[in-house]
Amino acid sequence: METISKDKAIKILHKKKISFFDIIDAKKIFGIKKENTLYKLLQRLEKSDVVQRIVKGKYLFSFNEANDFELANFLVNPSYISLESALSFYGILPQFPYTITSVTPLKSKKIIYQDKEYEFSHLESKYFFGFVKRERFLIATPEKALLDEFYFMAKKLRKIHFEDLDLKSVDKKKLQTLIKKYHFLPLQNLIKKLKLI
Repeated sequence: METISKDKAIKILHKKKISFFDIIDAKKIFGIKKENTLYKLLQRLEKSDVVQRIVKGKYLFSFNEANDFELANFLVNPSYISLESALSFYGILPQFPYTITSVTPLKSKKIIYQDKEYEFSHLESKYFFGFVKRERFLIATPEKALLDEFYFMAKKLRKIHFEDLDLKSVDKKKLQTLIKKYHFLPLQNLIKKLKLI
């Protein structure tokens, strides 16, 4: 396919219901093989505010609404929403944190985009489970979000006030099943101390 006009690019993105894409996606979306042609198109679309560059090589289609959790999943893949953001989402933690928190088996990192902070905490691959797809994003189940939080607390990497937590929506049986998959003594000790099981 030859060069694509701005209007045609907008139509393609709308038709395919694209909110985010990277360079590899863009080649498929627009059917452009030549990198130079593709970069020129993306520069044109960026200049005319059709797309916004989030970080190097990752773009947001300005005319499609996307939420913070979807964006977090896209920024670092694989990752899922967990910790304070997930606990707040489920009403376990009353206040909504400023930072969008996720876990990933990749290196920990923070990304600032449009005055929002997206934090990705490294979680060992063996503990990277217990999440579900909600709408268009991946998020920990309530029990896994709580356990992820306690795991990082046991490692002295996070701190929340236990008395702030509303545990009514937490399924204690599911929590017990999940805890058995963690072989980390400081976590077991913290769970006992909090009298959760």
